[in-house]
Amino acid sequence: SLVPLFPLVSFLYIAFVGKGLSKSFVGSIASGSILLSFITSILVFTSQVHGGTQSIVPVFEWINSGDLHIGISFLVDPLSSIYLLFITGVGFLIHVYSIGYMHHDEGFNRFFSYLNLFVFFMLILVLGDSYLTMFVGWEGVGLCSFLLIGFWYKDMKNNDAAKKAFVMNRIGDLGFILGMCLLFFQAGSLNYSDLFINHESSSLSSEMTTWIAVLFFIGAMGKSAQIPLHTWLPDAMAGPTPVSALIHAATMVTAGIYMVARSSDLFAASETASAIVTWAGVLTCLLYTSDAADE
Repeated sequence: SLVPLFPLVSFLYIAFVGKGLSKSFVGSIASGSILLSFITSILVFTSQVHGGTQSIVPVFEWINSGDLHIGISFLVDPLSSIYLLFITGVGFLIHVYSIGYMHHDEGFNRFFSYLNLFVFFMLILVLGDSYLTMFVGWEGVGLCSFLLIGFWYKDMKNNDAAKKAFVMNRIGDLGFILGMCLLFFQAGSLNYSDLFINHESSSLSSEMTTWIAVLFFIGAMGKSAQIPLHTWLPDAMAGPTPVSALIHAATMVTAGIYMVARSSDLFAASETASAIVTWAGVLTCLLYTSDAADE
């Protein structure tokens, strides 16, 4: 739980005290928090490499009403530990680069608070032990992308780019929400341990598995900018260059990949869903290749 805690504490400190702090100090605090998360992630990854077992770390009880009990817990396994490494590792490098790139910008402190918050939500996304916790990070990343793409909000083109990214991702999120609802009503749980370890997902019919996997992939299309929900990504360049690196190359576009990887049992059980993923990836690759050739 220390991995996401460092950027969260840094965000809160900069957001509420940042106006009275120097740029160099804010840059050091923001970057240092990600470095601490990266070091902790290395320790987590090393433990997994040396035969560590999958572990669930309870954080707090989120919803407790009648028979409904929903808690926030973190899942540490090989998949999440790998993602922790590159989110914090690449995120740290982007933070360090941003110190010089944004040094003369009047919104320097605000920018670093957004970066820290983005990394925090991305870590929640990959550490959550259920689709519901993943969705909290999923939506948090969407909010931060809106704030960062439209960071220079005095330019209307930047605002339009931020709104476009926000709306396109919400379209994908609708698919994700519907997929979660179907999965919960059919399997009775959204926890990975119940679905994929205790094999609750195996009780799903082949048709229902296909529908759930396709709806999940619609969510991934939005986050990872796959056809037909890809049009927001080029406009996202309106944000500062470090934002483009963080969103396009390092973290947010890989959120969809992570979700599909985490749901691999569902996609493996559906040839139709697997075919849709394949063709969407191929067509998107060809589209971006042709655009690059034109430029």
